[in-house]
Amino acid sequence: MIQWWELGLRLLLAALLGAVIGINRGRLEWAAGLRTHMLVCVGSALAVIVSTFGFFDVVGRPGIQLDPSRIAAQVVSGVGFLGAGTILFLQREQVIRGLTTAAGLWAVASVGLAAGAGLYAAAIMATLLMWAILALLKPLEQRYLRRRAHSGRLRLRVAVGTPLARVENAANDAGLPVRRITLRPREQDDDIVDIDCDPPLPRAQMLAKAEQLGRVEGVVSVELPGLAEG
Repeated sequence: MIQWWELGLRLLLAALLGAVIGINRGRLEWAAGLRTHMLVCVGSALAVIVSTFGFFDVVGRPGIQLDPSRIAAQVVSGVGFLGAGTILFLQREQVIRGLTTAAGLWAVASVGLAAGAGLYAAAIMATLLMWAILALLKPLEQRYLRRRAHSGRLRLRVAVGTPLARVENAANDAGLPVRRITLRPREQDDDIVDIDCDPPLPRAQMLAKAEQLGRVEGVVSVELPGLAEG
C-alpha cells in the first residue's frame, strides 16, 4: 500500500503542475483557468491512485481481477466533455475559440495521471513542454503564421438584399487582387461577405481599401479578421 507522504507528494505535484498550465490560461482570461486546470490534474492523479491502490482489500479473491489502466482510460476520454465546454463558436466573428484550452485540459489530465502513477520525471517534462507550447510559441504564431494566413482577407457586413455584384465591382474598382468572394447569408443579422486577395497586400493598403469599400451602398462595416484560437 502506498505511504501517506507518497500519496500527498503525488497529489501536490499534480496540483503544482496543473497550476503552471492554468496560470497561462488564466492570464488570458479564459473560462478554464488556474483552478480548473489544477482540479483536473489533481482529480486525474487521484483517479489513477485509487485505480492502482484502492482495491487491495479485494485483490486475490476468487473471480477478482485488477486492471488499473481502465480508470485511467476513462479519465482521458471523460475529460473531453469538460474540454467541449470551453469551445465556443462566435457567430458574429464566424470563428471557433477555445480549442487550445480544450487541448490543454486534455493534456493536463494526462499529466495528472503521470503524477498519480509516480512518473514524476514524465509529468514534469510534459508540463514544461506544454508551457513552452502555450506561452513561448504563441507570439511566434501570431507574428508569422496568423498574420500571413489572414492578411489577404477583408470581411464585409452587408445589408440583406445587397447585390453581390455591387460588392464585387466595388472591390475591383478599389484595385483589390480578388481571388475569391464568399457570401454567407444569415437569418437575423447582416450578411457576411469575405473577400480573399491574392497576393495579399500590405496592411496599410488593406486598411485603405477597407475604408473605400465601407462607403459602398449597402456595406455596413468592413474589418480585417484574424484567427481566434485560445
